[in-house]
Amino acid sequence: MKKILVPTDFSKEAENALKVAAQLARKHDAEIYLLHMLELPLHQVDALSGHSELPEAMFFMKLAHQKFEETLAKDYLEGISVHETVDFQESFAEIKNVCKDKGIDMIIMGSHGASGFKEMFIGSNAEKVVRSSEIPVLVIKNEHKEFKISNFVFASDFRKDSKETYNQAAKLADYFGATLHLVLVNTANNFLTSSEARERIQDFIKDDPFKNYTVNIYNDKSVESGILNFSHSINADLIGISTHGRQGIAHFFNGSISEDIVNHAKRPVITFKI
Repeated sequence: MKKILVPTDFSKEAENALKVAAQLARKHDAEIYLLHMLELPLHQVDALSGHSELPEAMFFMKLAHQKFEETLAKDYLEGISVHETVDFQESFAEIKNVCKDKGIDMIIMGSHGASGFKEMFIGSNAEKVVRSSEIPVLVIKNEHKEFKISNFVFASDFRKDSKETYNQAAKLADYFGATLHLVLVNTANNFLTSSEARERIQDFIKDDPFKNYTVNIYNDKSVESGILNFSHSINADLIGISTHGRQGIAHFFNGSISEDIVNHAKRPVITFKI
């Protein structure tokens, strides 16, 4: 992980994400790309140069650069390579193009917490980042004076189409030196016996070299509550879930899991695209 993208609207929530990014960048010698997107209508922006001479656009551009200067002067960014980027886009979903152009390895972004994705910074467009991103998205809820991942929950149905996301989670767990807690949530509507569930998980991971994991079967009323309750029971530092891209977070696990995991989790959540 050498390049981290942090979208910002210069809010407290965005700064919480930036502080986490700074800790990871310092520890792993990575660069930060701090991105502020001015969502101006395209007809106000020169299609070739990406600039505008209109008073409104110039005002917001100058304001953004002023905010950048204030942010870059923060003590926690001292000695870290931070690239200032202001982009004109109509939709925040276009962030995936920025990731591709810059070769970004991970997106770290802030959230208002329990108020949910629809209240996430820079409006509901933030949901599109998770939905469309080809790379992991780490959602930060609170300020972390020390961002340390020791217990990492990876929740899945452990079917074949989740294999790649598991591989990404295992690499990240190895990167952090964390224990990966594999959890399959049993519900009344989708029940497996403990032996069936363990067999499915063991078959899923049998050829993988990563060995620092635990296997867990958790019974609950819903998959959402099971993931949250299990994570709480082990005081997890991070929850990992999978998304199906364009179908959005409401369709990960090949089912109808809602946005509640990201909305209601009090701890960081990272999403991986299937």
